[in-house]
Amino acid sequence: MPRLYLASKSPRRREILASMGVTDIEILAAGPLTPGAFAGDEVQLPGEPPADYVVRTAQDKALQALARISAQHLAPAPVLAADTAVIFNGEVLGKPVDREEARSFMNRLSGRTHEVRTAVAAGFGKESLLTAVSVSEVHFCTLEPEQIEAYIATEEPYDKAGGYGIQGLAGLFIDRIAGSYTGIMGLPVYETGRLLRALGVL
Repeated sequence: MPRLYLASKSPRRREILASMGVTDIEILAAGPLTPGAFAGDEVQLPGEPPADYVVRTAQDKALQALARISAQHLAPAPVLAADTAVIFNGEVLGKPVDREEARSFMNRLSGRTHEVRTAVAAGFGKESLLTAVSVSEVHFCTLEPEQIEAYIATEEPYDKAGGYGIQGLAGLFIDRIAGSYTGIMGLPVYETGRLLRALGVL
């Protein structure tokens, strides 16, 4: 029996958990049990504030994973899910779909400060689900056009919220942060540790 089900395929989140001493993990990706059904995650609802969106998405992922545990009669263990949102001027910047959108994101973030929110949801069931949120500010230096073009030519922007990862090449663009480095990566150690201690995992 795993100590924890991780409702994420992100290798970064698994690495962060390992650094916290949690290595007995089973990946249980969130998603609908019925093929073709609406998963409900990473889709911002009309008029939904970014702060509400990131919490709801993390909770949705956790609940989907819990439903899968029940449906597949898996061994009982707590589920942990997380969602990260890059927010600029009140708008959520998702994962860029192509080079044009990645370029647009970099141009908008260049020389400016944006917010990164990561919500973590963990628990044994729907009624006992715990949630915590990490809020950080990230400032990009002013980017030259050739820097942006070189960056978007890599594979890095396309599977990350906001089109960048602080732990990767984009770290060269970030001159200061206020908040949680691991939260910006996608799983804040302090908040996650607090939830896991409450669940008896740590």
